[in-house]
This record gives sequence, C-alpha cells and structure tokens, in this order.
Amino acid sequence: MSRAHDRIVILGLGLIGGSLARSLRSTGFCQDIIGWGHREASLRRGVELDIIDSYSLNLEEAIADADVIVVATPTLVAADMLRQLLPLLPRDGSGPVVTDVASVKGSLRQAAIEVTGGMPAQLVLGHPIAGSERSGVDASAVDLFQRHRVILTPEPDTDPAAVELVRRMWASTGAEVIDMDVNTHDSVLAATSHLPHVLAYALVDALAQSDVSENIFRFAAGGFRDFTRIASSDPVMWKDIALANREALLASLDEFNAHLMTLRAAIDSADAEALLATFTRAKAARDDFASSTAERDAP
Repeated sequence: MSRAHDRIVILGLGLIGGSLARSLRSTGFCQDIIGWGHREASLRRGVELDIIDSYSLNLEEAIADADVIVVATPTLVAADMLRQLLPLLPRDGSGPVVTDVASVKGSLRQAAIEVTGGMPAQLVLGHPIAGSERSGVDASAVDLFQRHRVILTPEPDTDPAAVELVRRMWASTGAEVIDMDVNTHDSVLAATSHLPHVLAYALVDALAQSDVSENIFRFAAGGFRDFTRIASSDPVMWKDIALANREALLASLDEFNAHLMTLRAAIDSADAEALLATFTRAKAARDDFASSTAERDAP
C-alpha cells in the first residue's frame, strides 16, 4: 500500500521539529508543512522564517487531512501527546502515519497501548540522534540531521508502508536510518546519552557547591569545558528524559557506579597497574569510536 506525503503536521515547533521542517522544505519532500503547539509566538516565528506554511492552536484542526504527523514535543509530553492524538485517528489504520522524535521509546509505546489496546499499525516510533545545547525554533538548522543516525523502533504489527514512509522522510534529511527494538534502544541511549548528561550535570553541580568553586571554574581547562558542555542543555528536557527512562538509566548508573568504586579503590591503594589498565582500555575504546565516527562522517 502506497502512502502520500503531501501534508506533514509537526506537533511542537522547537529545535528538532523546526529543523525537520526546514530540511523537508529544502528537499521538497512534502507540499505543505503545518505546525501545532501551545506557544503561538513560536508558531508565528516558524511562519516568519518560512519553516512552516501555517499553524493552528487546535489539535483536531491541525491534523485534518494530514498524511504524516510528527510528535516533536519533549519526551514526557510526547507520551501525553499520543494519548490525546491517537483517539482522534481512525482505528482501522487508514489514517495518517504517526511518528515522533523522543529519546525514550518505552514510555511512548506504553502510552499507545494504554489508549488503543495495542500498537496502532500506522504508529512508527523514532528517534533522531542529533541535537544542540540551544533550543527553540530559532535554533533550528536545515542540516541538523545530515550524517546523523535516526533509530526507528517498529513493532511486528506496524504497517510496513508506514515504516517505509518514515524511513524515506528521515533519509531525505541526510540521516542514516536504522531499526532497533524498543528495549534495546532505551538501554543503549541510557548508557550513551542519558548517563553522560546526568554525570555532566552532577559534576558541575557538585563543583558549583564546593567551597572553592570560584577558583575551580576560574582555572578550569579545556578538558573540563569539553566534558561538561552538555550540562548547558535544557534542564527541563533532561529531567523528563531521566524520569521517562528511569529503569534503564538506573541500571546504567549502577553499573557505572560499581566501575567507579573499583577505580576509587585502585587509587586508594595506589594500584598503578590497575589504573593504567583501565586508562589504556578506555583510550583504545575511545580511539576506535573516534575513528569509526570520522569514517562515517566523511563526505
């Protein structure tokens, strides 16, 4: 079954939603891009920047005649968004394809099941692995997804045509699209994205409350800047992500804490061999990661 994509509706015109709209407009993937949200100023700005064609503050009005609906709200809001959206769509799978950009998939799958009794055939959960410390529609960029990965987490009952449409949508932005099951996605993202953000926030917060915080930040070098850069990200968004993915994040935190305690014991006992082994393994792993990333990102 083929599906048209003349009209795409983006629910939430922030960094990700705005960047997706910019990219789809530049590639001509669709004819009309409609925005929806609670903040009219952001939607008006989207029209001014020629990111979207029009907008509505009314959800039912916004999704009328939609071919694709992209839930681009923050993670916790995205689950509630599905609870509002799915009951408005045909139950026979004849309605628009629905996808999202949230960095946690389990909470959205659960929300969809609660509302419909099962995963709707036209719902294709997805997650672009791209972002910025900046937020809002003014921070959106047409090339945000180029040479980045987008993970789709289709279910066994998901309509293959819907998956293919979402795959082509993201591919048109220059992204590499891969499939992954929901639980694996949430575990991988907990370890590679959510845990690093929690650690960066925790380190900066701990040092900021230190008695010598003024000197710490005054004399901090490039390594500190690089490691803690992500602590400048939106705190509300990352609070939501931490709560939405708390089980997988707690597992990653516990595993990291055990490793950290082992490292602490090595320092405490002046075990130079253990320290060198840990640092050497870490360097080799990081070098391999940097090499593979450079190859992937090469034009």
